[in-house]
Amino acid sequence: MLNGCALTTDLVRNLALECGFELAGVTTALPIPEAAYFHQWTGAGYAGEMSYLTDRRAAVRDDPRNLLASAKSIICVGKIYNGPEPYSTTLNSADLAWISRYAWGEDYHEVLWRGLEELVERLRRHALESFEWKICVDTAPLLERAYAHRAGLGWVAKNTCLINQQMGSWFFLGELLVSLPLDSGAPPPDLCGSCTRCIDACPTAAIVPNDGFCGPEWAIDARLCISYFTIELRGTIPPEARASMGHQVFGCDICQDVCPWNSRAAVTSEPVFAPGHFAPDLSGLARISEDEFREIFRQSPVKRARYSGFLRNVAVAMGNQRSERFRQPLEKMAQSPDLLVAEHARWGLARLESK
Repeated sequence: MLNGCALTTDLVRNLALECGFELAGVTTALPIPEAAYFHQWTGAGYAGEMSYLTDRRAAVRDDPRNLLASAKSIICVGKIYNGPEPYSTTLNSADLAWISRYAWGEDYHEVLWRGLEELVERLRRHALESFEWKICVDTAPLLERAYAHRAGLGWVAKNTCLINQQMGSWFFLGELLVSLPLDSGAPPPDLCGSCTRCIDACPTAAIVPNDGFCGPEWAIDARLCISYFTIELRGTIPPEARASMGHQVFGCDICQDVCPWNSRAAVTSEPVFAPGHFAPDLSGLARISEDEFREIFRQSPVKRARYSGFLRNVAVAMGNQRSERFRQPLEKMAQSPDLLVAEHARWGLARLESK
């Protein structure tokens, strides 16, 4: 019993497991040194055009109590989304697009939110006093990987993903800030060692040395990252990066696909993460209308790319396959009134001519 509360960290962890989270831990809701590194990272321009990381919300990340003034503890949870399907690095068909593994099923924001709401209810049944709480699922200005590391869920790898020694890195993170004082977990050691497979495999060299920064040895320069190009970037993809993007149309899994810790990664049993969007046909994606895009991806994270950005990505992917099969859809896209789509389709056609 802690300060009149029957909740212990072990009990909280068990309750989280009952709510469908495979990973759970607790850390204190206090500022951490990683906040200084975050500001160095954004100050170096590595966030690209992701203004939500650099605007007024940037300072909110300095202290979790900016989100919940009474917060004393952060309950960090992880939910596995990996399936038994092959990795992108083993998919050799030139006809197929790659959508990042995390976006195959239902939008994870809603799935984690429901699980954390259930966790709140279970905590209420055990707590001997009322408490305040706030749910965070990656859109909140919180340094969630750093707090998850401190809570014992895993270590932050060279590719900046959180890796759990037993389960790998294919999991979503969520947090529950509570006004309850709970014992903190212990951060696990970094077990990447001298391995550089993620760095070596990145097609656009987006994992860069952290020269002159406090904090980790390696960082992601979003301005070079395929996930950034295909999801966050609203305008033109840099021409010099397009040929390295392969068949990726939403996100990129390569740095996780090649990670040794994911060679036997845990697999989810959640039906909501069943692959509704696994490796779709590129030509089929090029033909969908805006209404069809909204309907197909209405419950998927893919909708974040927006219709125009998604077709832009499809055009680049078709150009990279350099197959005559894609000439007709690229020619049609090149006539699109959407200038962004048309420009990338013309680039794709030029790739066919230069093969």
